[in-house]
Amino acid sequence: MQFGMTSHPPSRLFAPVLASISLIGPMVIHLYFPVIPVVKIALRLSDAEAQLTFSIALFCMAFATLAYGALSDRYGRRRLMLSGLSIFLFGSVFAFAAESIAMMVIGRSLQAIGAACGVTLVRAIASDVYGPGQLVKVIAYLTMFYTLGPMISPMVGGLLIDTLGWRSVFGFALVVGSLILAGAYAAIPETRSAERPAQASFLRGYRELLGSIRFSPFVLQTGFSTGTFLTIATASSAFMKELLDRPSFEFGLYFLLFPLGFLFGSFISTRLSGRVVNETMVMTGATLSLASVAVQSGFLLSGHVTPLVLFVPGFFVTMAQGLSLPFGQAAALAVNPKLVGMAAGLGVFMQNFGGAVFSQLYGLLSNGTPGPLVLTTAITAMLSLICAMIPFVMMLRARSKAGLP
Repeated sequence: MQFGMTSHPPSRLFAPVLASISLIGPMVIHLYFPVIPVVKIALRLSDAEAQLTFSIALFCMAFATLAYGALSDRYGRRRLMLSGLSIFLFGSVFAFAAESIAMMVIGRSLQAIGAACGVTLVRAIASDVYGPGQLVKVIAYLTMFYTLGPMISPMVGGLLIDTLGWRSVFGFALVVGSLILAGAYAAIPETRSAERPAQASFLRGYRELLGSIRFSPFVLQTGFSTGTFLTIATASSAFMKELLDRPSFEFGLYFLLFPLGFLFGSFISTRLSGRVVNETMVMTGATLSLASVAVQSGFLLSGHVTPLVLFVPGFFVTMAQGLSLPFGQAAALAVNPKLVGMAAGLGVFMQNFGGAVFSQLYGLLSNGTPGPLVLTTAITAMLSLICAMIPFVMMLRARSKAGLP
């Protein structure tokens, strides 16, 4: 088998190293959750400023993915991946040394710009190597490995904060990021096909993808569903520390329910790959997410603010993501085989941008009560369902015209 520009299959380290690169994203997002309330006190920040140190990373990661995706189609995957991982390390150093919100924002921004190479290029490389026939299953397995980051990151972060202080979180990111960079340098070859022509215009490629009704609803749905999860996650961090007065490590333990839900949903996706169409699985995930948000909102509005009310519905929200995400991503990447990198970049952009917008919206509305959480997740879950309905209805109409059940 030919693997992109390589003349022989990658080494045995290829798959595990490729999977480990996806851990860079959780180190920017999930490792930082228990840091938010501590940095707020240490740097004397307002609620909105503390939330900005989180959401700025999502914004930067979102826009950086667009560049990585497009540039990788033109110049190849490997050099961009190594550059991105190096930028992540510089950002970790800046954040470690931060004495003001300005330095923290710079450090977090550099971390995010570097980490953006991870998910974007991992998906593009997987598409190069494994092809459309195995892509849903491969993405689901990569996603399952990705959940290891969210599973351990908040718990590790909470333990580091409680024992060594908040700066140790960025020292940990620096060490782990260095190991991942070394592995990528040794094991990840160039996979972009030499026969794939360079695109004449980035804007033309993005316009072609976004103008496709087969592409846009899938990536928008992932953005809104990510917004639902990140709003619940950031609100839970604040409520556990400030409202319920629980230690950071306990937040990390409860947080395990989020990635476990994602892991369970991704596992189901691997079992259903090739047997259930993309549109059905995306619709199923969006419906489950809205139902979970409705249950949580009912408890919160009735005055029941407890760890289980915060985290158990979150389990089903992330399970819904695990069900829909691999199928939505595979459907989006299959729209135009010549624009796989751009499609991957846009997919990750929508995820991070949606998460950034709605988590920052929650930060702006936050007043110490559950109301802003209920409002924000109601918006995201409903928009996610609407986006899922578009390709689902198109599929039903196409089947009806073809006389299929």
